[in-house]
Amino acid sequence: MINTGDTAWLLGSAALVMLMTPGLALFYGGMVRARSVLNVMMLSFACLAAVGVVWLLYGYSLAFGNDAFGGLIGDFSYLGMHGLSEVTVGPAGHQVPLLAFAAFQLMFAVITVALLVGAVAERARFWAWLVFVVVWVSLVYLPLAHWVFAFDGFAGPGTTGGWLVNKLHALDFAGGTAVEVNSGAAAVALAFVIGRRHGWPHQAMRPHNLPFVMFGAGLLWFGWFGFNAGSAIGASGVAATSFVNTTMAAATAVLGWLVVEQVRDGKPTTLGAASGAVAGLVGITPGCGYVEPVGAAVIGLVAGVVCSLAIGLKYRLRLDDSLDVLAVHGIGGFTGMLLIGLFASKGANSAGANGLFYGGGLDQLWRQAVATLAALAYSLVVTLVIAWVVNKLFGLRAERQAELDGLDEAEHAESAYDLAVQPSRRSLMEGGRP
Repeated sequence: MINTGDTAWLLGSAALVMLMTPGLALFYGGMVRARSVLNVMMLSFACLAAVGVVWLLYGYSLAFGNDAFGGLIGDFSYLGMHGLSEVTVGPAGHQVPLLAFAAFQLMFAVITVALLVGAVAERARFWAWLVFVVVWVSLVYLPLAHWVFAFDGFAGPGTTGGWLVNKLHALDFAGGTAVEVNSGAAAVALAFVIGRRHGWPHQAMRPHNLPFVMFGAGLLWFGWFGFNAGSAIGASGVAATSFVNTTMAAATAVLGWLVVEQVRDGKPTTLGAASGAVAGLVGITPGCGYVEPVGAAVIGLVAGVVCSLAIGLKYRLRLDDSLDVLAVHGIGGFTGMLLIGLFASKGANSAGANGLFYGGGLDQLWRQAVATLAALAYSLVVTLVIAWVVNKLFGLRAERQAELDGLDEAEHAESAYDLAVQPSRRSLMEGGRP
């Protein structure tokens, strides 16, 4: 028996998470220069197409199929998503179609690789990027998703899942490792391989459209309710907890980021407010279903402050992570994962654990640390190899002149803004020229 309410919530959540990708395209597009905005948005948007095909052919099967190698990857039992519409998952009375869950998780895979666009913005070629997307999702995202999202018994009675969730017993409700820490580590590897933008860091590279950034951040915040609360896989008390925690963390993170800006720079900025909201959403993602609202507010505040301070890391490392994927997603996810070890409460979710501040000691904290470091190391090393190979074979980095002229024209033969002066109707009638 399918629970229609839970199914409707899961499908609605999948749609919300899908909206995050065009929201991210706006967020990133506003932060780059006008001559490459279409390219950056296209790199993000195209992930929906490329990852969708991978997910259909073998992606879902490798991420959520029965474990094949000691908790590292799933098997090929669901190739082509065959038979998913005839299977249900969930406890008695709360079962949903497995196909609905597969659609929900597809959107996670899409947004994760789309986040990496921020590391290569304004200098990546389109078709080479799509090759990277397919390979990276296959070799990096799918194993990590299996590690943390595939519970024992999920693929059927007696089946086994990933090692982080089933053997290490790390807590990660909505993707602090597979999405956030993963994307932050991968961004470092990509930025290292593809190199710096011409003129960075000496030349000012200011956002060309801050209203885009603000609107994109708003769409991300809106979609994040599906991302976090949808991970409860049903309309439940845990979903409500995750929903409220998502807002509390984003709210305190905005304030934390803006206070840092005021002290450091003398002015609170719209870019800071948008970035702070995303930092808080990132920070609460792994713990949204395991902490109380007060704990979520503290996590968001810490994430906002820490991520704001971490922006300077790329200048110290001389690493052109263009749109701060490491600082916001990598550092934010790392912070959120560790703080679960302090703020987790069985009062919020009986399936979780008690952290240090709730009488659980250091037991959960070390598990969180191991899980985070494992995801970071795996993503960093494998992404380095993939990016290097793709760059050598397909030329991931654009030519110097194309980058200087703008990738919108070089890669897509388009321009985001038609700024040419148009002749008036009267001028045309009188034979005038523009």
